[in-house]
Amino acid sequence: MIEYKSVSLANQVFERIEYNILSGEYAIGEIISEKRLAAELGVSRTPIREALSRLLEERLVADSPSGTVVLGITDKDVDDAYEVKRRIEVLATRWASQLIDGEGIRRLSDIIDQQEFYAQKNDTVKVRDLDTDFHDTIYEYCGSTVLQGILSPLHHKIMKFRNASLQSNEKRVPESIAEHRAILDALAEHEDTKVETLMLVHVEHAYKGVVRERESRKNRKTAENENAAKKEEA
Repeated sequence: MIEYKSVSLANQVFERIEYNILSGEYAIGEIISEKRLAAELGVSRTPIREALSRLLEERLVADSPSGTVVLGITDKDVDDAYEVKRRIEVLATRWASQLIDGEGIRRLSDIIDQQEFYAQKNDTVKVRDLDTDFHDTIYEYCGSTVLQGILSPLHHKIMKFRNASLQSNEKRVPESIAEHRAILDALAEHEDTKVETLMLVHVEHAYKGVVRERESRKNRKTAENENAAKKEEA
């Protein structure tokens, strides 16, 4: 059952179902009914219905004759998303380096300090959420509502999907935070060429982490299937 928080129940339900889809708990092609979700989350069907409507808009689910079917995020979706980030986020960061002020630098520094704090507590979910805040702040200072409108929702979706890779690779969390610190230093010095390079490296490292987790997940699934087959033969 979902516990009460300051955000609305509808948002909590949406975020939980969205996370379950992006993390693979609800598999692509799986049917998820309002009745089932209401029972699993311990809520009425009203917030479930609202959440499914939003997920339909995000193209994470679709209506089918059998009910609501999970579309999820495919390997190609992830590959495409990171290709967009390689090309556009680097540009947004370069522009931000030319426009960011002292307040923006302080905000980014505070975010990194919080990431380091929660990393010591092994709270990868909080570290992930702060990662989103870090990138959103850069998008805010890039001076382009077009780039911000493309990158912000894209990064939010990727970060929720990346949570599994952060949890499975302990080294990636401190590496990512160190990369944030280097990006911050370059932004503070308004070194646009340097910050471009640093952001590209950061995006590449994040993508490689996702690919490693993807392959690991496939290997685990193959092993599970093989073990199940052996048990049936025994």
